[in-house]
Amino acid sequence: MSSCSETAWLINWSFMGKEGKEKKSGLSGSFVTGAVAMVFLVIGYQTALFVHSAAVTRIAANRDCPDTVFVYREEKAGAAVADKIESSVVERRNASHSPRVTAVRSSVPFRSVENFRFDPNTVSEEDLCRLGFSPKQARSIANYRAKGGRFRRKGDFAKSFVVSDSIYRRLEPYIDIPLIDVNTADSAAFDSLPGIGGWFASRIVSHRKALGGYSNLEQLMDIKGLDRDKFEGLRDLVTISEESITPYPIWNLPADSLKQHPYVGNYETACAIVLYRQNNPPVLCTVEALESSGIISCENALKLAGCRLVPP
Repeated sequence: MSSCSETAWLINWSFMGKEGKEKKSGLSGSFVTGAVAMVFLVIGYQTALFVHSAAVTRIAANRDCPDTVFVYREEKAGAAVADKIESSVVERRNASHSPRVTAVRSSVPFRSVENFRFDPNTVSEEDLCRLGFSPKQARSIANYRAKGGRFRRKGDFAKSFVVSDSIYRRLEPYIDIPLIDVNTADSAAFDSLPGIGGWFASRIVSHRKALGGYSNLEQLMDIKGLDRDKFEGLRDLVTISEESITPYPIWNLPADSLKQHPYVGNYETACAIVLYRQNNPPVLCTVEALESSGIISCENALKLAGCRLVPP
């Protein structure tokens, strides 16, 4: 009898233990679900506040730039055209804003803005505020530059998340990003160009020294590895100022100096050039004459003709 009671007690205890565990597990699951729901609720609330603040800022920034709509007006083509053919005429109008938008714009204090030429890579935060940016936006641009960011083209400035479309359209004519002069820039300036690392930067400088200065931008493609695609990627970022071009004195240099020029190439050719100019009048000292005499190849003659040369 006692053994039966003990068995019944053990079965009852085991059943109650399982029920307690299931109940405890159920309470834990409900708590986790509620916590997750609360987290999403907080995130949604913060997102709504951010979107509202951004919308108010955008409305205030565009107060003087009304929205543009395109209205299609149907017109009869004229009595001379049969079957009542109709044509669509596009009209451009400034859309009228709702009273709520107008009220939001009027509640934000108006800030006077100025237009003047500026370089987005060097302009100060104070001048950015004068151009129409808020202090927070000006600080964001300054922080981007402090971390190594650089605006190489006007379009790069437009891609900044703090530059709205309306502000960029107003400031685009005043953006002045100076180009890099390949005859005066150092290797650090070339290294900052997209697709140009330290190796290409040093090669650009050394090739400039060998040429005696670049005469045209296409001479950059003489550098090994700097192909047409890479050149087209930086063509609009570099320039050659007229005052930076130094004519090459091919008709005055000795053979030891001429052989170092990339378009002369070797000592034998340099000696032939010196011998030719010693035995011919200055009027016959031309690149075409050197080619026709077989002193330089046709390819090098074309490249040499593109250089700025000192007259004989």
